[in-house]
Amino acid sequence: MRTLLRKCKILVLFFCGIILALAVFAQFSYAAAQYTFGIVPQYDQRQLYATWKPLMAELERRTGLSFRLAAASTIAVFEREFLKGSYDFAYMNPYHLLKANKAQGYVPIIRNQASLRGILVVRKDSPIKNLSKLNNKVVAFPSPNALGASLLMRADLSELHHLRIVPLYVTSHDSVYLYVIKGLADAGGGVEQTLTLQPKPVRDALRILYTSRKIPSHPITIHPRVPRADAEKVRRAFLAIASTEKGRELLSKIPMKHPIAASLDDYTAMLQWGLESFWVEE
Repeated sequence: MRTLLRKCKILVLFFCGIILALAVFAQFSYAAAQYTFGIVPQYDQRQLYATWKPLMAELERRTGLSFRLAAASTIAVFEREFLKGSYDFAYMNPYHLLKANKAQGYVPIIRNQASLRGILVVRKDSPIKNLSKLNNKVVAFPSPNALGASLLMRADLSELHHLRIVPLYVTSHDSVYLYVIKGLADAGGGVEQTLTLQPKPVRDALRILYTSRKIPSHPITIHPRVPRADAEKVRRAFLAIASTEKGRELLSKIPMKHPIAASLDDYTAMLQWGLESFWVEE
């Protein structure tokens, strides 16, 4: 009987040890875990990292959380990843948000106060002075589903202005502007923010031919697996960063000069715009 009791005690101690070890391991794993922060590739990867790395460092300092920046090589890759739920946090365009919400339950927590508008640019010396001259011309876009620069712009040109164009997809906003300047496309789709961030020689070589309808700006979104407390830390951190001169300089490069709290309701009106027929599955 005593032998049996000793064996029972040994087994109890053994299992208690395993439970304690698992608890310690789980605590260590949680502490060491990183949140993946996906960024829609509006620029080339070098510029994306230069823009976002300092901001990630400031977010870590203010929240006590850890982030791994995930800059996809193309918008198509970015789309595949958020549709799979690969990102914990992500900076994405407004229509991406609607897709991501439907597929994975992503919701926005913060966005820029200013609205987003797509622009169509031509070379400053281009003979094209109005949209009618673009019929059957080559128009460069960063990707089929870049919202302001491509998705909304193609919808506007087709549905509002009844134009037929030859789309050319060139992976980034930077590439669009260079293709137009070099004469490889007659026009190109972008957004006001990315044009503003171009080097002065690029800006000076281009002229805005057309501006699209307004839409709410790109949000910072979260996957539903992120604890609400951590999501709130990030939301508050963005607002706090915007309260300092150094922070405003960091945010202006995204650009998100005036961050405000965001909700899904800010974006649902776009569901009535018929953009789905211009979305391309890649």
